[in-house]
Amino acid sequence: MIDEGGIAALVRPDSVHGRCYTDAELFELEIRRLWSRAWIYAGHESQVKRPGDYATFEAARQPMMMIRGRDGAVRVFFDRCPHRGARLCGRRRGNAGESIRCSYHGWSFEFDGRLDSIPYAKGYEGTSLQRGNPEFDLAGAPRTQSYRGFVFVSLDPDVPPLAEWLGPARIGIDDMCDRSPEGEVEAVGDCHRVVQRSNWKFFMENQLDVSHAMVTHESTGRAALEVEDDIAARTGQRPLHYHMLSAFTWPTHKWNELMLTTNYPNGHSVLGGYMALRPQDPDSLEHERQLAAAWGEAKKEEILSRSIHHVLIYPGISIQPPLQQLRVLRPVAPDRTVSEIWHFRLKGVNEPIYRRALWYYNLVNSPSTMVNADDLENWNRIQRGLAAGRPEWLSFHRNAGQDELLESGAVRTREGLSEAPLRNQFRAWLGYMGRES
Repeated sequence: MIDEGGIAALVRPDSVHGRCYTDAELFELEIRRLWSRAWIYAGHESQVKRPGDYATFEAARQPMMMIRGRDGAVRVFFDRCPHRGARLCGRRRGNAGESIRCSYHGWSFEFDGRLDSIPYAKGYEGTSLQRGNPEFDLAGAPRTQSYRGFVFVSLDPDVPPLAEWLGPARIGIDDMCDRSPEGEVEAVGDCHRVVQRSNWKFFMENQLDVSHAMVTHESTGRAALEVEDDIAARTGQRPLHYHMLSAFTWPTHKWNELMLTTNYPNGHSVLGGYMALRPQDPDSLEHERQLAAAWGEAKKEEILSRSIHHVLIYPGISIQPPLQQLRVLRPVAPDRTVSEIWHFRLKGVNEPIYRRALWYYNLVNSPSTMVNADDLENWNRIQRGLAAGRPEWLSFHRNAGQDELLESGAVRTREGLSEAPLRNQFRAWLGYMGRES
């Protein structure tokens, strides 16, 4: 049994013990103390538009369902029949019809979770199993809250309110929604799902590990740059979707200057942007006119002048707001993680702007891209490499002690290559893991 002192000894100010990524007992503690206490992304309200529409997901490995009620409210329940425990939803998403009905014994439930009917109910006369007894209604998530259409749940009834817990990382959702003249986005179809044969923390660290990009993704960027140069020579134009990949060929000093992070005490981080995402083509200018009409010129400039590439919401969400992308993690085992890659449409915006987000979704974040494959390969190599018992520690030394500590307690990097985001995540990890109750 690992006690608090044993957990604390695994994290140094500038390095982390390999057990944090491989130990089965530690992983089970993470599920109980971290994933069950944080806010977990459930889905977007637009995924369940009509009464009875549902979408399933997992929170701390527990099966859940998000469903739209007849009153229009979106609720989240444990996906488990209170009779004999069968899962109620047979698909990842769908519509329940007139009621939520269990396929095992035919119990049915209203969309607000109340027990609706039991076949052969006479057999239960004189017992506590009766309609109206909340023990036999669907069990709701201990906490459910929504922020601008993004639904979160927590298994901890005492978790801080969602907006407070998100803190400055709310900008990830705000920046995405503000780019719509209606202030809203909607999820597009289903997501890409990837099974990573590696610990969940490698994904989170990698999102803000600036120094890996020009090494891991250099070959992909080089191939894209050759095509981009050829197109430019023939047409005088450099298509944005090639730039999304060719930027990986930039020299180190450019990444170091542009990709600065602000890292908050609860593990969240904001990474500055690096791609030129404000082109002056007719479609982009039309989008700007739409935003000015909706929000006014000053607010439009504020929105489009933001320079954000990633917003990391600890422990398991990565948002790229200018391109309407969201990735969420569902840990399965110490060496197994499911990642979901979602993309969104800005409501009220012309189709070419959506297509730009779709390019990035398919070129960079989908399972079929070389970018994603490069990362998955490296994370798997690390996981397999940790089977070697020596050396015991993983280095987070870059720029340790050189970053700027703000009055708020946040840490702002002075160089993009700083490993401050990784150190920050493990400070948050210790905060969760050191609390037994």
